[in-house]
Amino acid sequence: MVRNIYYFPVMVLVLAAVMNPKNENMKSSGGQPVPVSHVDLTRYVGNWYEIARIPNFFESKCAMNATVTYVLQKDNEIGVVNQCFDKDGKAHIAKGIAKVMDQETGAKLKVSFVKILGVHLFWGDYWIIGLDKDYRYAVVGTPSRKYGWILSRTPKLSSGEFDKINEILRNQGYNPSDFVPTPQMERDSTPGK
Repeated sequence: MVRNIYYFPVMVLVLAAVMNPKNENMKSSGGQPVPVSHVDLTRYVGNWYEIARIPNFFESKCAMNATVTYVLQKDNEIGVVNQCFDKDGKAHIAKGIAKVMDQETGAKLKVSFVKILGVHLFWGDYWIIGLDKDYRYAVVGTPSRKYGWILSRTPKLSSGEFDKINEILRNQGYNPSDFVPTPQMERDSTPGK
């Protein structure tokens, strides 16, 4: 059974924009994480596995196999489909849209998963603050640092890649230990399948 969760994960990100940063001793400028200098969105779109995240209530049912798929659309918009499975193996899917807010870098996006009467509401910040040169992994954060995700093109990362990601997190004012791994199991071993 598939359940739709239209507020997952960005409805609450709007609240993050008004909260103070968690870490006062930041290396990034202006008191906020610094987005990467350039994102080629044609390379960024596609399928990503969620490797780890800062726990949040809108993904509280996501016990395993969390993924996100991005699809380029018209007018600098990107279709977003988040999927995960709860502990019983039930799928949860959320469909949304992202808008590029910084045309120069492509690294600052606003995302909405709430659509009422054809209008998207509750936009949240989604900043790409770390990106592998080959687009193998990405680190995503918010200005408040309350939320964060580690994404990968594959279900697992090497220890060397984790070392680089942890360095990115520390340099961006995040505590790497705040990120909890997201289990990525084989489909055949997903409970209830």
